[in-house]
Amino acid sequence: MLTPKQQELLNFIQKRLEESGVSPSFEEMKDALDLRSKSGIHRLINALEERGFIRRLPNRARALEILKLPDALHRAPRPVAPLRKAAAPVTPIAANDVVEIPLHGRIAAGVPIEAMEGQAMLSVPGALLGAGDHYALEVAGDSMVEAGIFDGDYALIQRTETAREGQIVVALIDEVEATLKYFHRDGAHIRLDPANSAYTAQVYAPEQVRIQGKLAGLLRRYN
Repeated sequence: MLTPKQQELLNFIQKRLEESGVSPSFEEMKDALDLRSKSGIHRLINALEERGFIRRLPNRARALEILKLPDALHRAPRPVAPLRKAAAPVTPIAANDVVEIPLHGRIAAGVPIEAMEGQAMLSVPGALLGAGDHYALEVAGDSMVEAGIFDGDYALIQRTETAREGQIVVALIDEVEATLKYFHRDGAHIRLDPANSAYTAQVYAPEQVRIQGKLAGLLRRYN
């Protein structure tokens, strides 16, 4: 069962694929659905992908494939049109769609500091994000430098409450302080490992740690 907006977006993508064989951009989808932000389109795309109605084609910008349509449409799905062999080589469209995600303050890559909720938004290339809900945190500290994460970077976080062994996660400690570390289970405890030999691991009882997300990508500013 799709929401009206999910149905409207699926119809729009299907129509554009039938007309041109090329999926619409996030900007075009935003305008067609009369939304104020492309972040709303990103959430709708994720919802359609999770429900199996569409999929993103790898290594191709702006490429979506319709996998199925609601029964009410009574139309067979049609994928993105293949490149014509007789045509000149086609240059892929630049992956320049931008998504706005919430920026929730600073996260420690060192001694844990508080990750504050805020109203700011960060513009992120959509190609950096996969399925799911995301937010951003500004990195403070140097305990993850050996993983390529530096002070001042923006960590792009996929919201989740669970983590697999060895993933880089946002861990909330004692409901007060948050930190960015490698996640490990160490017997009956949880161990949060830095990626800097100058720091030591942090070990907590399971009830002290709440996972708030896992690292999905990074943005870096160059001054």
